[in-house]
Order: sequence, then structure tokens, then C-alpha cells
Amino acid sequence: MSRPFEELVAKVKNFEMKKVSVAVAQDSAVIEAVRMAKDRGIATAILVGDEDKIKAVAASINTDISDFEIVDVKDDIEASLTAVKLVRDGVADMYMKGLLQTKDFLKSVLNKEVGLRTGSALSHVCVFDVKGWDHLMFLTDVAFIPYPTLEDKKAMIENVLPITSACGVENPKVAPLAAVEVVNPKMPCTVEAAELTRMNKEGELTGCIVDGPLSLDLAIEPEAAMHKGATDRAIQGDADVLLFPDIHAGNLVYKAMVHTADVINGNMLTGTKAPVILTSRSDSAEVKVNSLALGALVAEYQKNNQ
Repeated sequence: MSRPFEELVAKVKNFEMKKVSVAVAQDSAVIEAVRMAKDRGIATAILVGDEDKIKAVAASINTDISDFEIVDVKDDIEASLTAVKLVRDGVADMYMKGLLQTKDFLKSVLNKEVGLRTGSALSHVCVFDVKGWDHLMFLTDVAFIPYPTLEDKKAMIENVLPITSACGVENPKVAPLAAVEVVNPKMPCTVEAAELTRMNKEGELTGCIVDGPLSLDLAIEPEAAMHKGATDRAIQGDADVLLFPDIHAGNLVYKAMVHTADVINGNMLTGTKAPVILTSRSDSAEVKVNSLALGALVAEYQKNNQ
């Protein structure tokens, strides 16, 4: 029996192969990932960076890149601007970070002339397939916004909705998480969770069901909801989206899942005009390939829902 994420990858192969533009592509892990993605029919790549270094890195890991277009730009910053412009101009469908500092990569994303800014706040989304669960789980934000404000959290929810839709999850259940499931004025994240719930009920935040504050067990475990007498909640252990109160909570949960559970996951930056693949250097090649598959799925969704 196939797993939910494997079904997503199968969907990607049903439409025209997408193209990813890689900024400063002389990175062995990224070259390995784009090679795997091409071989699996997920996406092809334009490699932007120092051509000599790109070819040397590919040779060092015995990877054939002869079927990839290479755009020779020696300077890293200029390479990032060239790569993101390819996406802005519609030559490529997705944008991916190579051997470049994250701050410089983000500067290219936000560049007024050639970047992918929309005016919305940027946020990070992880899509998890956990063995034993019958549905995907979406996590936000575990890598980008350190201490999100109420306005940030509203934007984070709005940013995740195109991702859930692209993955076939309409009107997702969003759980703003806290240590407790009741409002406590001394715990600001519970107050903000209640405010997000109000916004949702009153039509200020649509396309989803928001119920918070919720403790993690009530969000993901139906038995916990039953034992705690939370059977009147809109979410009773069946959340689709986990909205974290800050980056510490999100990052700890993310790493706990990656290192202790049997998971398949992909990650991307949202709130941009096109999918942006932003993974950690510690992420495996498989995570990078999964992220490319996720980006391709979102790119197809955006193309059909402009």
C-alpha cells in the first residue's frame, strides 16, 4: 500500500516536467538531488553558478549533468539574482538554494527588480508523511520566523493553504498550538490562538477551520481528545496543520519527528510568486528530492489557479 507522500510524487509525473533554477549550483548535495529528481521524472534543472566548479563538483560525486543547462556566473550574488530572474521571467518554475548563505539567498527572493516577493510575509512549511498515519501533516513555521506576531500567524495560515490544496487537502483543520488548550492571559500564544479562531469564525480568515489554543496531543491524537473531554472542539486529534507558537517549538518537533519516526517529508518557503525550495544542508538528498516534488506540485497548482 502506497503512502500519502508517494501518491503526491506519482501525481507530479502526470503533468509536464517542471524546471528548477538553482542559485550557486556548485553544491554536491544539491547536484545529487536534482539528478535524482530528473531521473525520477520530477523536475529538470538550470544550474546557475561557476561552470568550472559545477562540473568539478559533479565529477567528484560521479554524477552526469550533461543534460542540464548551465548558466556560467562566477559571482555568487550575481548568480543568485540571475537564477531568481529565470523564475520571475517564467523560464523556470521553482527556485532552489545551492552553495549560498541563506541571508543572500533570501535577499534575491525579496529583490524588488527580479525577485519573487508578493507583499505577503514569507513563512516556511514542512509536509510530513508519518508511517501509521493515514493523512499528511503540515507544519509551520519551523525554520523562518523566530517569534511570529498575531499578524504573522494569520499570514502563515494563509500561506499554507495553497500548499494543502495542491496536496489535495481542502478546508484543512489548523491547530494553533500551545502547552495548554485553554486561554491564559499569562501565556500570550494562547490569547493569539483564540484570536485566530475568532477571525476564522467571523470570516476574516477563510478556507480552513481554525481551533485553538490546542495542546499537541489534542491536535494529533483522537484518544487524547476523548479522554480530556474535548469532544466539543472543532479539532479532536485530526488536525491537518500544526501552527507553532515560535521557531523553538516548531524546530524541536520537526527534528524529533525526523530523527525518531519513520517519515517522508519535504519543505518549502511560502508567500512567494513561485515555489522556493529552502532546505537545510543537514537534510538528506531524499528530503531535497521530496521538496522538489512538493514544489512541482505547488507550481502546477499555481499555474492552474492564477
